[in-house]
Amino acid sequence: MNKIINTLKQGKTILYPTDTVWGLGCDATNEEAVKKIYQLKKREESKSLIILVDSIEMLRKYLDEIPEKAIEVLNSLEKPTTIIYKNPKNLAKNTIASDNTIAIRIPQDGFCLELIKEFGKPIVSTSANISGEPTPKSFSEISKAILQSVDYVVDLHGDKITEKSSTILKIEGDYVIVIRE
Repeated sequence: MNKIINTLKQGKTILYPTDTVWGLGCDATNEEAVKKIYQLKKREESKSLIILVDSIEMLRKYLDEIPEKAIEVLNSLEKPTTIIYKNPKNLAKNTIASDNTIAIRIPQDGFCLELIKEFGKPIVSTSANISGEPTPKSFSEISKAILQSVDYVVDLHGDKITEKSSTILKIEGDYVIVIRE
């Protein structure tokens, strides 16, 4: 765990298992580190990224306001769910979408929760693939280009197979809009 935390503190990138698919990650408050993720994925910075936090308390540090409906959803989750929030703060500018929103998930995975808690800040979580290529469902499907470009590979859950990414919701007042199921 110390090696992963030190890698993140140095503004470097990691490849790690999340509660959904294998993810590319970095310090979500470090603009240069986030830029490296976009470069690894060969992705335009105009496409925002998902951020992981370890709790509602941590979430509060990075949003002006958490809608009441979002709290209801977070307290009733049964599967990995990412919520798009308005008016983020204290995050790298290049993690935020052009409409001033951010996609954030509290993972349902012990390793991810411990990692974020130990690091003390949000971590970027984007699928471990080159933009436009299929999302790898297991470690063995991750391309050599990604494996060779990332600064640190977490040696955990190498045999885990995942079928899908998280559900993505957007909350507008009392309405929950499903962006991705």
